[in-house]
Amino acid sequence: MEEYDIIRHPVITEKSTAVFGPENKYCFAVDKKANKKEIEKAIEFIYKVTVLKVNVVKMAGKKKKVRYQLGKTPDWKKAIVTLKEGDKIDFA
Repeated sequence: MEEYDIIRHPVITEKSTAVFGPENKYCFAVDKKANKKEIEKAIEFIYKVTVLKVNVVKMAGKKKKVRYQLGKTPDWKKAIVTLKEGDKIDFA
């Protein structure tokens, strides 16, 4: 699997910036089949930083309703990446 296929996009929310920002942690939506080692290598390759730790959470999709029909958004995987002290990722 290619590095750019593993990392879907960064997850930038109020919670992720308030809780993980001071701790030098970043959240990413990743491919459901990717493991921790693949995620670590992809982050280091794409952003040129040193990764200390990767935590992975499987997120359940939300139930949605469009008019009278019930549906569900797809399940996804979130990776919380801890970087070495002094490293930083700029999403601007």
